[in-house]
Amino acid sequence: MADPKGFLTTPQQHGVRRPVDVRLRDWKEVYEERTLLPIITKQAGRCMDCGIPFCHNGCPLGNLIPEWNDLTWREDWEGAAERLHATNNFPEFTGRLCPAPCEAACVLGINQPAVTIKNVEVSIIDRAWDDGNVAPQPPERLSGKTVAVIGSGPAGLAAAQQLTRAGHTVAVYERADRIGGLLRYGIPEFKMEKRHINRRIEQMRAEGTKFYTGMQIGTDVDAAKLRNRYDAVVVAAGATAWRDLPAPGRELGGIHQAMEYLPYANKVQEGDLVTSPIDVQGKHVVIIGGGDTGADCLGTAHRQGAASVTQLEIMPRPPEERPDSQPWPTYPMTYRVASAHEEGGERVYAVNTLEFAGGEDGRVRALRIVDVEMVDGRFQPVEGTEREIPADYVFLAMGFVGTDRANGLVEQLGLALDERGNIARDGAYATNVGGVFAAGDAGRGQSLIVWAIAEGRSCAAEVDAWLTGSTNLPRPIKPTDRQLLV
Repeated sequence: MADPKGFLTTPQQHGVRRPVDVRLRDWKEVYEERTLLPIITKQAGRCMDCGIPFCHNGCPLGNLIPEWNDLTWREDWEGAAERLHATNNFPEFTGRLCPAPCEAACVLGINQPAVTIKNVEVSIIDRAWDDGNVAPQPPERLSGKTVAVIGSGPAGLAAAQQLTRAGHTVAVYERADRIGGLLRYGIPEFKMEKRHINRRIEQMRAEGTKFYTGMQIGTDVDAAKLRNRYDAVVVAAGATAWRDLPAPGRELGGIHQAMEYLPYANKVQEGDLVTSPIDVQGKHVVIIGGGDTGADCLGTAHRQGAASVTQLEIMPRPPEERPDSQPWPTYPMTYRVASAHEEGGERVYAVNTLEFAGGEDGRVRALRIVDVEMVDGRFQPVEGTEREIPADYVFLAMGFVGTDRANGLVEQLGLALDERGNIARDGAYATNVGGVFAAGDAGRGQSLIVWAIAEGRSCAAEVDAWLTGSTNLPRPIKPTDRQLLV
C-alpha cells in the first residue's frame, strides 16, 4: 500500500486546464503542462490497495492500478512505467482519451471522490518519455511468419506491436496518408497532440513493424490477394459507417458528418492545409449528438471562431449523481462537462430534429426541432414545443452503424457480418475465413479506446497461437456472446 492514511488526509486534486480565453487561441492540449507532477505522488497515495481491486474489473486491459499507484507514491517512476506497460501498449493515449471506467469502479469512490487513476497513468508515461525509459523492444528471433494488419487505429497498432514483439513480420496498412486512424484524423489536437502518436510509430518501426499509408485494402489492393501474401490477416479497420439523419432537407449544403468535418481541422494542424474547407468562423453551428464526437466538433468550432454553437441530444439530461439503476462499480451515465463544454455553447436535451430548413442559396439556414419525451419505450413529440434555431452549418455526430462496406474489403475477403453490421468472429477473434481475424471496432462495434487496445492485444495472442501452436501473449478480454460468429 502507498500512504496508509492517504485516502483520509489527501483530497482529490486534478491537473489544471488552461484558461478558456487562452486555449481558444491555439490547438494545444487544454491542460497546463507539468501541473500534474507536483501533486500526482500524493494523489497516487490515496489508493487503498484494496484486497479486491475493483478498478481491475472496470478496466478492460486489466491494468495493475494499485501496483503503479504504489510505485508512483514512492517516486519509482521507472518501475511504475514498467507496470503500466505490462498491460497497456499506449498509456499516453488512454491517459488522455479514455473516460476512465476504472475510476467509476474505484472502491474509494463509494463514498468519496475516486482516485484520479487516469491522471496518475498519464503522469507516469509522460515522465517515462521524458526520462528516456520508453525504448524499442525488438524480438530476439524471428518466427518466419508474416501478418498483415488492416487499419492503424488503437486496435491495429496494439495487435501489430504485440505480434512484432512475438517475432512475426508485421505490416500495417492504412488508407489515410498518415498512421493513427481516428487517433490521427478524428481526435482533435486539443485533446491529444499528434506528437504522442508519432513517437510510438517510431518505436514500432525500430522494433520491426512496417507501415504502408495511402493504401485502401479492397480498392488500391485486392483484399483476397493480400490474404494470399500473408500467413495471417488482422482486420482492424474500425466501424466507420456513420449513422445518418434522413430528415427533410438533408440534401442542403452545410450539413456534414462529424467525420467529414474533424479530419480537415487535423490536416490544418499537420500543415497540409492553410484553412479547413469546412470553416465555421462567424457562423451559427448546430451539432446533433451529445457524445464525445459531438464535443470534439464543439471544441473545433470554438477554435474556428463560430458565432454560436448548439449541441442537441435526443436523450434527457443525465443526472448529476450516480442513479440507483447504475450502482457502483458500474460506469454511470451522469452529467459530464468536457473541456469543450467549458468553452461555451449551449447543450439542449430531449429534442428531435424535424426538418433542415434551407435558404434560396440551397444551404441550410435553420433547424426545426421539437421537445420529446419517452412514452411506452418510444420518443414522442411534446405538443406546442416546435421551434426553429439558426444553423449555417450542421454536424451529425450520432455514432456509427458498423464497418465500412463501400471499399470492397468485406466482400473480397468473403467475411460474414453480424446483425449489427460488424465483422463476425468466434471466441478467438477468428472470422469465417481461415487465417483472418477481426479486432477492435470492426468486430466489436463503436466503442472506447481502452476496449480497442484490449482487443488488439487479445487478438494478437490468438493470431500468435494460430501461427505457432501456442502463445505467451496476454489475452485480457474475449468477444462477448453477442459478437460471436454464428
